[in-house]
Amino acid sequence: MRRDFNVPEGKVHTLWIDSGSLAGNLLGDPARRRVDVYVPAGHDGRDLPLLVDLVGYTAGGPAHTNWKNYGENVPERLDRLIGTGEMPPVVVAFPDCFTRLGGNQYIDSSATGRWESFLIHEMLPFVERHFACGGDGGRGVFGKSSGGYGSLVHALRHGGSVWSAAASHSGDVGFEYLYHLGEFAAALRHLVDHEMSIEKFVRKFEAGPKAKDVDWHTMMVLAQAATFDPDPSQFYGIRLPVDMTTCELIADRWANWLQWDPLRMADQQQYLENLRRMKLLYVDCGDIDQYNMVYGSRLLHTKLGAAGVPHTYEEFHDNHSSVDYRMDTSLPLLAKALS
Repeated sequence: MRRDFNVPEGKVHTLWIDSGSLAGNLLGDPARRRVDVYVPAGHDGRDLPLLVDLVGYTAGGPAHTNWKNYGENVPERLDRLIGTGEMPPVVVAFPDCFTRLGGNQYIDSSATGRWESFLIHEMLPFVERHFACGGDGGRGVFGKSSGGYGSLVHALRHGGSVWSAAASHSGDVGFEYLYHLGEFAAALRHLVDHEMSIEKFVRKFEAGPKAKDVDWHTMMVLAQAATFDPDPSQFYGIRLPVDMTTCELIADRWANWLQWDPLRMADQQQYLENLRRMKLLYVDCGDIDQYNMVYGSRLLHTKLGAAGVPHTYEEFHDNHSSVDYRMDTSLPLLAKALS
């Protein structure tokens, strides 16, 4: 729902990619993927920077181009920001990365699929060839929640080579605070109603007819397990990093999770060096985030500052939900850094 009908309206193109990286994934998800691409009014995309929107859990990229009640979708937000001069023009890609487990964390997994490879080696070249945009020094990535996590991890792993700018809104940081202190126990409590069987829970979830909030939260934990510590011998590659009876952490499994925590990754000099090569790193989080992400975000900010890594960190008074308005801050910063 447009807020400003006086600004020029960009165009959203729909492309399809037949992915080799996603073919044969353990979940049986389709390898043919939709990518919506926003091109601002008065441009064909040529020589513009390219931003990639990584959406949060339960969504796919095209959800951000759909009509939205009482609020702007992302193309409408871009029209307003570009049309009023708040940011220079950019192309924005919205890849569909949804899985039958409700989403993914934008890294390669033997269970959920090779999503990092898809984004970097297939989606980016495909969009850039089609619109002659982006290129070395001209790519940025942004997202919220799981998408913010994906943006952070991609910056750590590919900053300065693939990505030159990144913005994370309320991204997953500090896994002890996020998962260990609440989510694992809650998932086990919910599995009691499904005979402590992950397969029975997932089958019931897929059969419907209605999922409750607690179902979605349990599915989220299972999706993370299939991402960070996949076991192809298990149903959908899912195994939890805790004892199913006592909720005690299983050390080797939990270690597999922690190696993907941006807070731990920032201890490695190679990743810090990648961040130093970027034109912009932006991180924010609500100060009453109900998933405890603010604590990990504060620790990451402190760690990056101590290491001399240039970045912008902001907190705002809100929780984890419905914070798309923060893009009014990040999108202009990304576009100006890349232009």
